[in-house]
Amino acid sequence: MKQQSENTAIDGRRLRSERSKHQILSACESLLQQGQLVPTAQMISDEAGVPIRSFFRHFPDMETLFQALDETLKPKYEKLFSQPPAQGSLHERIAAALKLHADAYESNIHIYRSTKAQLWRYEALQRNYARAQKRLRKDLDIRIPELLEVSADSRELIDTLASFETWARLRDMQKLSRKRAIEIILTSLESIIKGETS
Repeated sequence: MKQQSENTAIDGRRLRSERSKHQILSACESLLQQGQLVPTAQMISDEAGVPIRSFFRHFPDMETLFQALDETLKPKYEKLFSQPPAQGSLHERIAAALKLHADAYESNIHIYRSTKAQLWRYEALQRNYARAQKRLRKDLDIRIPELLEVSADSRELIDTLASFETWARLRDMQKLSRKRAIEIILTSLESIIKGETS
């Protein structure tokens, strides 16, 4: 009976610990969504409603937290790219790919901005960002196989045009609508690809 009571107490502590960890990760994402791109441990603890010591018990530093947040959000992000490539003309396939990438950029805009703001500071963010760039490039290759036929220089230019950085500039700095931003990138990509493959 005593052993059962001890096991129940351990299970209860483990459950509370997992709940606390989840609250911290949710609070961090919430702050990022609110536009707080470089949240502190204290800000996250306050948002989560947990003591600061609980934060550091789960995450000894901010880099560990960001790595855990990336692992938590990765399945949702990967799901955005799970739909099969579109069929049709080159124009239609580029348009479909760009719309999908725009969905990924806009639904994760807070994560992208926070990552860019702190990229210089944390190796984990550098690794995560590099992985995301490779993922985006591979996705374009799958959806637009003509990209495998263009020159190395043109391929690098295409990656630049289809990047989050270009998207953010068109949307944030130049104040273009989502539709107009896609149209501009689409026209550029189609021109480059046709110029090299026709």
